[in-house]
Amino acid sequence: MAGSVFYIPSINLIGAGCLNDAIDRMVDLGFKRALVVTDSNPPLLKLCQRMVERLGDQGIVCAVYDGVKPNPTTHNVEAGLAVWRQHQADVVISFGGGSPHDCAKGIALVAANGGKIEDYEGLDKSAKPQLPLVAVNTTAGTASEMTRFCIITDESRHVKMAIVDKHTTPIMSVNDPDLMVGMPPSLTAATGMDALTHAVEAYVSIAATPITDACALQAVSLIGRHLRHAVDDGSDIEAREQMVYAQFLAGMAFNNASLGYVHAMAHQLGGFYDLPHGVCNAVLLPHVQAYNSQAAADRLAQIGQALQPGAKSATEALQAIRLLSVDVGIPKGLAELGVKSADIPLLASNALKDACGLTNPVRASQADIERIFLAAM
Repeated sequence: MAGSVFYIPSINLIGAGCLNDAIDRMVDLGFKRALVVTDSNPPLLKLCQRMVERLGDQGIVCAVYDGVKPNPTTHNVEAGLAVWRQHQADVVISFGGGSPHDCAKGIALVAANGGKIEDYEGLDKSAKPQLPLVAVNTTAGTASEMTRFCIITDESRHVKMAIVDKHTTPIMSVNDPDLMVGMPPSLTAATGMDALTHAVEAYVSIAATPITDACALQAVSLIGRHLRHAVDDGSDIEAREQMVYAQFLAGMAFNNASLGYVHAMAHQLGGFYDLPHGVCNAVLLPHVQAYNSQAAADRLAQIGQALQPGAKSATEALQAIRLLSVDVGIPKGLAELGVKSADIPLLASNALKDACGLTNPVRASQADIERIFLAAM
C-alpha cells in the first residue's frame, strides 16, 4: 500500500477533571450497560468505584471485572468475556493503566468477532471493529488508551502475544491527571520510561513519517523536562499533566510508526518471568539503541538533543537515557530482575518472532539478540 495511515481514537480528552466530560459524552453516545475492566489494586478500585457511581447516576449500569493481572493473560480475557456475556454490555470501559486497557481490548475484540484472543495474534487479523471501548487512563506511559496495540500473555506458551489491529483502537481516550496523583514513584518511573521507549523506537523506526517524528521528539523533550519531577513529587499536577501529553504524543508516534527490538525483547521477559513491562523496556533501551546506532546514529543524536540539551551524538544520547534511568530509580540490569543467562537463547528466539521487531532499523540475528540480552544483564 502506498502512503501512510495514521490511527488515533476519534475522541481524546486530556486535562484535569476531564473524566466528567467523558461521562457526559458516554451518555450522549447512548450507552446503557457497561462492562468496566480494571485490576484489584485497592486505591485504583476506590477511584474506579467513584466513576461507576457517577455513571450509574447518569443511567449507565455497570458490571465490574477487576481480575486483570499486571501482565494480562488469555485467562483474564476469557473471565472478562464471561462477565460481559452475563451483563450484555453495549460498551466496555477500561480503567487503569496498560494492563486493564489491553485486557479490555481483548474482551471487546473477541466479543465482536468471536473465537478466542489467540486467534488475533499478529497484524490486523480481525474482520470487524470491536465492541465500543472507552479507555480511562490512570498512568502516564503505556498509551494503550489510544493505540491499536494489545499485548496479552499466552499462559500455555509463556509468551506475550502482540496483537496489532486497527479494530482495537478505542473510540475515546481519557487522560485526567487528577487520577494519577496517587501513583507511586516506582510506577511513575516505569511508565515514564515506557513512554520514552515508545518515542525513541518510533523515531528510529523504518516506518517513521514526518508526523510521527514530530510527535516522538516532542514526547522526548517533555519527558526529559518533567519525568524526574513527577517521580520526586507525585502531587505536582503540572508535571503529571505534562507527562500525560508526553506519553500521548509517544503513543501517537509508535501507534503509527510501530516499535522495535526493545519491545520485542521486553515482551519475552514479561511473558516468561511476569516482569513489569516499563522496567524491562528501560533496562533494554540503551543496549538496543547502541546496536541500532550502526544505522541510526543521526536519529539517535537528535533524540539526545531533545532529551538533554547539549547532547550532540548518539553516544551522548545513550548516556542521557542511562542517566535518566538512574535518576528515577530503574534497576541497572536484567540480573537484578531475576533473568537467567540460560534462558536467553529461548528469549531471543521468541523475540525474533514478535511483530514489534519488524520496523527496527537494523535486522538482527539470533546471535545479535542474545548479545544484546547479555549486555543488559
